[in-house]
Parts: sequence; C-alpha cells; structure tokens
Amino acid sequence: MERWAGRVALVTGASVGIGAAVARALVQHGMKVVGCARSVDKIEKLAAECQSAGYPGTLIPYKCDLSNEEEILSMFSAIKTLHQGVDVCINNAGLARPEPLLSGRTEGWRTMIDVNVMAVSICTREAYQSMKERNIDDGHIININSMNGHSVVPQSVVHFYSATKYAVTALTEGLRQELREAKTHIRATCISPGLVETGFAFKLHDNDPERAAATYESIRCLKAEDMANAVIYVLSAPPHVQIGDIQMRPTEQIS
Repeated sequence: MERWAGRVALVTGASVGIGAAVARALVQHGMKVVGCARSVDKIEKLAAECQSAGYPGTLIPYKCDLSNEEEILSMFSAIKTLHQGVDVCINNAGLARPEPLLSGRTEGWRTMIDVNVMAVSICTREAYQSMKERNIDDGHIININSMNGHSVVPQSVVHFYSATKYAVTALTEGLRQELREAKTHIRATCISPGLVETGFAFKLHDNDPERAAATYESIRCLKAEDMANAVIYVLSAPPHVQIGDIQMRPTEQIS
C-alpha cells in the first residue's frame, strides 16, 4: 500500500457501514480520502477520530446526493480544484427498497437504479476522465457489489435490487474491457459480499425492525472491517495483477 500514500481516493456512501470502514482503512494507509454522503455529520466525526488517532492520511467529508448527477459532477470539480483529481474510486453507495417485481412501486425501483447503477456509472466515468487528463496510469476503480449480483435468491423484496447488482457485475467487466481497449493499466474490480452486519437490512425492512435484526442474528455475519480488508487486499496487488471479483460470504451463510 506504500505507493498509495498521499494519493486521492473517493469513497461514496462513507458515512456508515462498509463505506466508513473503507474510508478509515485508507486513511490509516496514508491516503487523502474524500468521503461523500447525503449527510456528512458522521463523516466529520470519523475524520476527527482519524486525526486524533494520528493516522497518516486525511478524511475530507463532502456532501453529495448521488441520485443527482449535477451534484456528482460538482463534487468531481471540487476534488479537481482542491486535490488535483481522483486516483482511486470506491463505488460503495448502494441501497435496497422492498419493492417486488409484481407489486413494487416505480419510485422505489427508480431510486435503486439511480444510486446502484447510474451513480456508479457516472462516478466511474468521471474518475476515469480525472485519471486520463492527469496521465494517471495506475488508478483503480472498485465497485462494491453483492452476492445478489451473482445469484437470485427466492426473496421477492430483493429481486429488483438483485437486478441492479447484476448490472454492477456487467458494468465492472465492461469497464475492464474498455480500459484494455484504451491501453491503460487502470484496474477495475468488484467485491461481492454476502451478509454484512451493517444498517442495510434496517433500511430494507424499515417498517419491520425485528425482521431486520433477525437477518443479522441467525448467523455470524461479515463485518464492515472484513470488506475494508478486502479493499486493501485489492489495492495492494502488484501492478501486473488485476483482481476481477472477490466473492465472500459468512462461513455459515447458505445462499
């Protein structure tokens, strides 16, 4: 990770869960991390914790609604002005709404598409353009995917969400191919976890907190820190090694 010291990483959805753990880990390894979310209160608190702990990097909170393209473009413009550009882009932000295919609300579907697919694509494009204009040839784009992007489970509330994550699987491989066509050494990776103990289930089942809690109580789940370790592993790979996808589940998870 030494080569990433002082370099700039963007982590979307950095206020809680996986995003916060990834942001912290990158700061521990000396990176300048722009952490964005719709609300930055928790990122500001995390930044203060990182500073107090004496971590060599810095965490810069940035308020951004990823469902709004103008806000994403404004964020990249600000990063260019203040920090030259993005060297590592971690597309972590994602959400699920309980909207089955036969009865779901279009609004919920659209929200998932906007954040899970469109924002990932826009951030990826802008990160690549940032690298290209500065002749950065060793950048990395990492998409936080899901095992739901590799198999469809028999739970109607996550079927549309699963479709958005299948899109992330296709987008990551398509990105890898386009980067090869562009004759660049910028790498593309997705990390696909099973159950991770975060606030994810509580947002999915926001009307049924008991069901959400039960999701994490049935087995010993992955932790956000496990995901952060996976990101560090991917970034630590030597330049000639491209890790395409890491699929990781809790040992006790069945599907």
